[in-house]
Amino acid sequence: MAAVVEVEVGGGPAGERELDEVDMSDLSPEEQWRVEHARMHAKHRGHEAMHAEMVLILIATLVVAQLLLVQWKQRHPRSYNMVTLFQMWVVPLYFTVKLHWWRFLVIWILFSAVTAFVTFRATRKPLVQTTPRLVYKWFLLIYKISYATGIVGYMAVMFTLFGLNLLFKIKPEDAMDFGISLLFYGLYYGVLERDFAEMCADYMASTIGFYSESGMPTKHLSDSVCAVCGQQIFVDVSEEGIIENTYRLSCNHVFHEFCIRGWCIVGKKQTCPYCKEKVDLKRMFSNPWERPHVMYGQLLDWLRYLVAWQPVIIGLVQGINYVLGLE
Repeated sequence: MAAVVEVEVGGGPAGERELDEVDMSDLSPEEQWRVEHARMHAKHRGHEAMHAEMVLILIATLVVAQLLLVQWKQRHPRSYNMVTLFQMWVVPLYFTVKLHWWRFLVIWILFSAVTAFVTFRATRKPLVQTTPRLVYKWFLLIYKISYATGIVGYMAVMFTLFGLNLLFKIKPEDAMDFGISLLFYGLYYGVLERDFAEMCADYMASTIGFYSESGMPTKHLSDSVCAVCGQQIFVDVSEEGIIENTYRLSCNHVFHEFCIRGWCIVGKKQTCPYCKEKVDLKRMFSNPWERPHVMYGQLLDWLRYLVAWQPVIIGLVQGINYVLGLE
């Protein structure tokens, strides 16, 4: 491999020919990667001006695309959310089939089947009384699983970076692949379930009648009814419930604790389901152990842009480079 490194440093047509003549079958995976890396450098040597132009195109496209997406989200949030959800759901499927990631495909099919059933139940009229609880239980379950999976994946990556995988005699590449895979599973399904949960929450609350995206609710809210699920509240705010407590917002509207937490965390709503007054999440989650769930939800909202729109933007940049003859 010393000759390969020398060729990479020296460069020139002779160096490129010598790199092309290297027999890859006799090399280890690490050595093969080094040869491919050297070939890439030899191929693009002397194209610094072209590369600078491509970087400028990338930066300009990212800025313009970000401005357009922000304007679209502000002016037409419903269409933006639907298109983003569709891309989040379909784009990884394309790469999964292309790269033969069959394990991910099986999990994706199972998740899609159950989520499709839950979404179907949430969008029916009239709404069955048990549906809101079913919807929030399913999406809260996926949320907790994705949270735990992401944490385990992150810990595996950090252990590998610090070399702790050697204590268990695990190869660094295997440990890193395991950690990154879990991190991807956790973040991807965490983002996806929050988008589906938000859509279902809107449909259910509008159907129940205590909530509408614009305008006044179609029903009057009684003090003994939860506006999220439409069911009776049997536990007083001052009492300790056996299964769950009753929670009162700063606007004095009361809800099942499970419902309002699902509405705020899983359904991504930070306003009262009835009067739309802003919910104080710090007051709701006074326990410091529960606050990471809120921060995790905010992280998922940020990652949505990377998963849904980043491949589209990169494809647009590649199309511009192709039209301009840049390589």
